[in-house]
Amino acid sequence: RKALQPVSKAKHFCKAHAKVLRRVVLGLLGVAYLCYFIAACYLSFQRALALVVMTAVVAFFICWDIFKKHCGAKVLLLLRPVGKCFQKSWPWLKWLLWVALLAGLIVWLALDTGRNPEQLISLGGFCFLVLFLFAFSKHHGAVSWRAVFWGLGLEFLLGLFVLRTTPGTQAFQWLGDQIQYFLGYTTAGSSFVFGNTLIQEVFAFQTLPIIVFFSCVMSILYYLGVMQWLILKISWLLQVSMGTTPTETLSVAGNIFVGQTEAPLLIRPYLPDMTLSEIHAVMTGGFSTIAGSVMGAYISFGIDAASLIAASVMAAPCALAMAKLVYPEVEESKFKGKASIRLSSGEEQNILEAASNGAATSVGLVANIAANLIAFLAVLEFINAALRWFGEMVDIEGLTFQVICSYVLMPVAFLMGADWADSPLVAELLGIKIFLNEFVAYQQLAKYKKNRLMGLEEWDGNRKQWISERAESITTFALCGFANLSSIGITLGGLTSMVPQRKGDFASVVLRALLTGICVSMLNACLAGLLHVPTQVGDCAMFFSTTNFSSTSYTMYTCCKQLFASSVLQNGTLSFTGSWAEQAESVLWLGECCVYYNHTSCAG
Repeated sequence: RKALQPVSKAKHFCKAHAKVLRRVVLGLLGVAYLCYFIAACYLSFQRALALVVMTAVVAFFICWDIFKKHCGAKVLLLLRPVGKCFQKSWPWLKWLLWVALLAGLIVWLALDTGRNPEQLISLGGFCFLVLFLFAFSKHHGAVSWRAVFWGLGLEFLLGLFVLRTTPGTQAFQWLGDQIQYFLGYTTAGSSFVFGNTLIQEVFAFQTLPIIVFFSCVMSILYYLGVMQWLILKISWLLQVSMGTTPTETLSVAGNIFVGQTEAPLLIRPYLPDMTLSEIHAVMTGGFSTIAGSVMGAYISFGIDAASLIAASVMAAPCALAMAKLVYPEVEESKFKGKASIRLSSGEEQNILEAASNGAATSVGLVANIAANLIAFLAVLEFINAALRWFGEMVDIEGLTFQVICSYVLMPVAFLMGADWADSPLVAELLGIKIFLNEFVAYQQLAKYKKNRLMGLEEWDGNRKQWISERAESITTFALCGFANLSSIGITLGGLTSMVPQRKGDFASVVLRALLTGICVSMLNACLAGLLHVPTQVGDCAMFFSTTNFSSTSYTMYTCCKQLFASSVLQNGTLSFTGSWAEQAESVLWLGECCVYYNHTSCAG
C-alpha cells in the first residue's frame, strides 16, 4: 500500500487538475510547432509554402471556432437590426441579384466562347440535361428552385476555380501530385508481400493493394475525427446555401470521401424517419461520386488526379440540386430547421486498432472489385462473341457491345463537348461505365491516354488509337460516379441492411436515383468541356533542336503535324511556309518525323 501511495496521489492530482494539465501540454505542443514552423520558413519559405497554407487553414478554423464560442452570440445580437432590414428588402433585392448574376453570366459566356465556339456545345448539353431531368421530375410544381440554382451555381464556381483560375489549378494539381506520392508508399508493403516482379507486371498486385492502404488511412482519419470535421464543414456550406435538410446534406457531403454504402452510415439513426425525397437524395449522392479508396486505383492507372478530385467535389452540390429537381420534397421532414446532427466516432480503442480495422475492411472491397472485373470482362467478351456471330449472319463484320454503345450514345458524347471524331470512343466508354462499371471504363481510358502520350498515330487504319486532351478531360468527369446497373444491388443491399422495414421505399426510388446519378456525372462533364482551356504547344523549333528523336511523345506528334501542315511538295521540290521556312534544319526534322509518322511530304 505504501509503495502504491505515490501512484494513487499522482492519479488523484492528474484528475483534479486535468484541464490545467491539458492546457499546459497543448501550449507546449503549440510552442514546439511554432518554433518548427518559424525554422522551416526561415530556411526556405518556398519549400515550406505547403506547410504555410495548411497551417493558415487550420489556424483560421481554430480562431473561427473560438470566436464563435465566445463572441458569436454578441455579434448576432449586434447584427440583428441589419438582418431585419435585409429581410424586409430581400423580396426585391433577390430578383435584382438574380438579374445581375444572369447578366454577368451571359456577358462572360459571350466573351469566353467567342475564342472557342465549341464550348457552346457543352453549354447546350448542360441545359439539355437539366431540362431532361426536369421532364422526369416526380412533382413538377413542388421543385425547390433555390436548391437547384444554388447547387448548379456552386458546381459552376468550383469548376471555374479549379479549371480556370491559377490558384485553383495549382492547388488541385498540387493536391493530386501529393496523393500520387502518398499512394506510392503502397509499394513498400505490396513489394514485401508479393515481390517486385508481380507488382510491376500483374494488375491485381499493382493496383488493388492501393485500396488496402487508402482504406487504412481513411480509417485512421475517421478515428482521429478529421473526416467527421471535414464532412460537417462541407455539409454546413451546402445546407446553408441550398436550404436542404442536415441528414441528406451530410450523406451527400460524405460521398465525396467514402462510398455509396459507407456514407449512409453517417446518418444511420435517422434513416427510418427520412422522407422519400431525402432517401432519393442520399441514393443520388452515392451514384454520383466515387469512394476515395477506388480513386486511388484510378490514379494509379494514369488518370489525372486533379480532375478526379475536382469531379468528386463538384458532384456533391450538383447531385443534391438534381435530386431535388427530380424528386422534390412534398412531405414534412422531421429534420427541417434542425441546425445539425451528431456524428458518431469510430468504435476503435486506439489508432492501431483503427488502422488494422481499415485494412481488414478493405479485403472485402478488394475481393469484390477483383471478382467483378473477372465476371464483367468475361461477360463482355461473351456478349461480343455472340454479337459478332449474329452480325456475321447478315454480313455485318465486327459487331460488338462497344460498337453499339458508340452509335447509341454518340449524340450524348457530342453534346458533352467531345469532337465528332472522338464521340464514338467517348460513347463506348460511357456505355461500359453505365452497363458494366466505371473501373473497366477507366482502364480503357487510361490506355487511350497512354497511346496519346506515347505519340502514336491518331488513326491506325479505320481505328482511332486515342482521343484528344479535351475529350479525355470530359470523359474523366463523365465516368466519375458509381451510377451503373450493378450498383443498384449494392445500394439496395446496403440501405436495406440498415433499415429492413423500408425496403419497399428504397426500391421505389432507386431507378430514378440511378438516372439522376448518371446525368450528374454528364453535367460535370459538360462543365469540364465548357471550362476546358486547350494546352498551348510550345516552340516546336526549340523542341526539335533539343530532342534526339529516339522515341515518340505527344509533343513530338503535335510538332510533326505542324511541320507536315507547313510543308509543300510540288513537282518533286519540297518547301515550307510560315516560320518553318526560316529554319535551316526543317528538311532534317521532316525526315526524322517521317520515320514515325506518314504524310504525303515524306515521299519527297
